[in-house]
Amino acid sequence: MSRWPLGVFASIDEGLGVQLAVAHELGVPTIHLHTPSKESRTAAHAERFQSQLRKLGIEISCVFAGFAGESYADIPTVVKTVGLTPAELRSERTAELREIAHFAHLLGVKVVGLHLGFVPHEPNDPTFVDLVRITREVCDELAERGQSLHLETGQEPADVLLKFLTTVDRPNLAINFDPANMILYGCGEPLPALRQLGKFVRSVHCKDAKWSDQPGVTWGVETALGAGDVNFANFLQALFDIGYNGPLTIEREIPQEPARQKAEIGAALELLRKLKKEIDVD
Repeated sequence: MSRWPLGVFASIDEGLGVQLAVAHELGVPTIHLHTPSKESRTAAHAERFQSQLRKLGIEISCVFAGFAGESYADIPTVVKTVGLTPAELRSERTAELREIAHFAHLLGVKVVGLHLGFVPHEPNDPTFVDLVRITREVCDELAERGQSLHLETGQEPADVLLKFLTTVDRPNLAINFDPANMILYGCGEPLPALRQLGKFVRSVHCKDAKWSDQPGVTWGVETALGAGDVNFANFLQALFDIGYNGPLTIEREIPQEPARQKAEIGAALELLRKLKKEIDVD
């Protein structure tokens, strides 16, 4: 597969992201797969999913973990509900993350993605310490199967995430860089963050957004690719400069309407193809 294959965020049974039929029609070769429901995470379903994807000519580059009860209604709700940060859910969700990683292994996928949740800024915070311990344990288990864990950016500034990564200190812990999340959460300019975190970036979400008038307090606004404040020409140039070689995976939450998905995702793919050509990336 060539450098920077194009991809989309999709799901098989959760109704998120781009429908697989649309991805196939648009000629998309790779996807980030949102975790199927617990009932679907069986060996038989894994074999069926893989057979379906082979027929469509689509490869899964990452299985992205999600948990029941997560809500992105607003920033305070994200703090309370997302990832492994909520203390009362941490043990249960860590166990489910391990199940999801095993299912990814059944699918033959070597990367598991995750919104870890808001990481405390202070390394001596008990939640920071506990998240480090859990992340090490999960990474060590994944390493036995040749898998990596990619943490999605956006819920903390780049320097906090960098401190967390270096404290965990596991070679199979990396970053799924989402430039729009930096804007949506008000956590910092995405391009300097990308360069600061560059050596850890192993996957990306191509998503666009506009800044909130109260960054970090209220949400920014997600937009179609190219209509927000990311500046994808500069984003792709920065990816080139840090030596990134993986897929460019479009993440866009729009209604499950094939005509709208084909139009908007098709336009996003054309933009990325154009920018790839300008940078001379095949």
